Order: sequence, then C-alpha cells, then structure tokens
Amino acid sequence: MAMEEQEAKLMRHGHGSKENNKMILHMYPNPCEATMRLASLAISSNVRLKSSDMPVHMQEHALRYTRSLIPLHPPSPKPTNTHLARALKKEFDSKYGLAWHCVIGKSFGSFVSHTGGGFIYFSIDSLSVLLFKTEVHLVTQPPPP
Repeated sequence: MAMEEQEAKLMRHGHGSKENNKMILHMYPNPCEATMRLASLAISSNVRLKSSDMPVHMQEHALRYTRSLIPLHPPSPKPTNTHLARALKKEFDSKYGLAWHCVIGKSFGSFVSHTGGGFIYFSIDSLSVLLFKTEVHLVTQPPPP
C-alpha cells in the first residue's frame, strides 16, 4: 500500500492528525514491522495484550508507560491501582486529548462504549488494565427565564 493510501486510511479511522500520521508511517512504513515491535515489547514487559483497536504507536505508549509505573523489584513500594489508573488516564489525556478513562484491578467486568481507535485491554503482571476514550459533547443549557 502506498504511503498516501496508508495516510488516508489512518485519517478515515480517526487516528490523530495528518502530521502525526505521517510521522507514524515514516517510523513504521511496514505494518508488520510495527506489529512485531509491539509483540516484542509485550514479551519483554510481561504484558498480555487481550484486545485493542488503538493504533500501534498508542498501544506501545500505553504498555511502556504502564510498565514504567510498576516497579520491577519488590523492595520498591508498589503504587495503588487508583494511582496507576489516574497516572495512565492523565498521561493519555495530555498526549491524545481529553475524555480517557482507565480501570485497573485484579478482577473486574466491564462493558464500555468508546471512540474508534481509543480502546486497549491488557494485563501486566497480575493486573488487568482497561483504557478507553469516549466522545465529549458540550451540553448547553437554555438561559434561565
């Protein structure tokens, strides 16, 4: 697939700005290469990717950032699940726009609606991580009488 066709496909599916997509396609001109990098990252970080519709670069960001928050060695204090969820949500809010939500725990169920390209579910060590983006609509109220 030509670079222009890949850029158009990314834009149709709402995967960021045109400039950002060009950068991604130049970093990963071959989609198989990007998938292999993601698989390698998952293996080296003890992550099991369960479901996602995010672009690969965002999946990598989620996995790397989450791994950076969890200490590898037991003597280090482990952050709470709430702290981890808040940090991951704030990171994605600042990097990819507002309206991200994050749930982290050992056992939970969920059924969520999300925007296209804004969902990932993975486990890291013994924790499950659900990160998703919703659409934001401004609510306007009629002026008081």
